[in-house]
Amino acid sequence: MLTLYDYLPSQNGWKIRQLLQHLQRPYRTRIVSIFEGEGRRDDYHRINPTGAVPAIELEDGRALAESNAILDYLAQGSPYLPGDAFAQAKVRQWLSFEQQYVEPVIGSLRYWTLTGKLPQRHPALIDAKRGAALRALKILESEFALRPFAAGEDYTIADIALYAYASRAEDAGIELAPYPQFRAWVDRVQSQPGHLAQRYPYEIDPHSSKEL
Repeated sequence: MLTLYDYLPSQNGWKIRQLLQHLQRPYRTRIVSIFEGEGRRDDYHRINPTGAVPAIELEDGRALAESNAILDYLAQGSPYLPGDAFAQAKVRQWLSFEQQYVEPVIGSLRYWTLTGKLPQRHPALIDAKRGAALRALKILESEFALRPFAAGEDYTIADIALYAYASRAEDAGIELAPYPQFRAWVDRVQSQPGHLAQRYPYEIDPHSSKEL
């Protein structure tokens, strides 16, 4: 059985849980206590050299890290990754966009805000990330005015990846009211059969106020 190395408040971890739910694929969970330093242990570095979550370990012992790479692997042969080469490339375009322009800005601001670390960050860094987050949301607003989902007419892993952090922008103090097309897309994602609405607050981990 596949093993998912997870940390429940992580939206990157949510991505994998969501796809596994859609696929109805059984798996076991191994929680990684990242704020207690478990990610820095040698045995976990065998699973993920960066020490981050999520990661998966297959039945034969092979391991794979990085949330969007895991999505890509698990979605092979499923409705969540098209079979056509160009359509697959469009999905991967948006997976790349999410990793470059969404997760590092909205994800970081959200994490700092929810764990009380925002006042410890330099104001210029916060302003830069907030500006980048607004630019990303403006792009998504324009794109979702053209089609219902990120890569076309169908819901794919591109939507799972983008939704994970972009939909939680208000947790980072970013108002979503100016983005009606984006909010309509959020509703479409949430209406998908098997959508995982449950979120885990950082408060479930008494160590989350520590720095990684």
